[in-house]
Amino acid sequence: MAETISFEKAKEVIRDLTGQAEEMLNDPSKVEEMLQRLEARMKAVPTIGESLSMLPLMISMIRAYIRKEYTAVPPKTIASMLGSVLYLLISKDLIPDKTPIIGLIDDIAIGGVALKLNEQELNAYSQWRIDNGLA
Repeated sequence: MAETISFEKAKEVIRDLTGQAEEMLNDPSKVEEMLQRLEARMKAVPTIGESLSMLPLMISMIRAYIRKEYTAVPPKTIASMLGSVLYLLISKDLIPDKTPIIGLIDDIAIGGVALKLNEQELNAYSQWRIDNGLA
């Protein structure tokens, strides 16, 4: 039978890995390699994995729009992205976050769907970042 992972057990695992992580901070190439592996793993998750890897890009796009640095996107697109962010922050989830593991499924689903729906705009923003030397 699989061992149940409690909050305390999760904290213990993180505590055990903190020293290793601190050492990695001294070698940016190792950090980059780890981040690339994480991105690849996220993309491998069926259906929404590739979309979830675009979450940092979505956050950047919202910030750039609010700062009026990137406005080549309809306000409704930004609103739909921001709506998914709000969902992650409100207390009325479809599945309460207190429910271990399953409680995050609705958050992941909402975020994944928002990213997938706005994939074309996110790709355009990504290209804009590259064209302007920001990526």
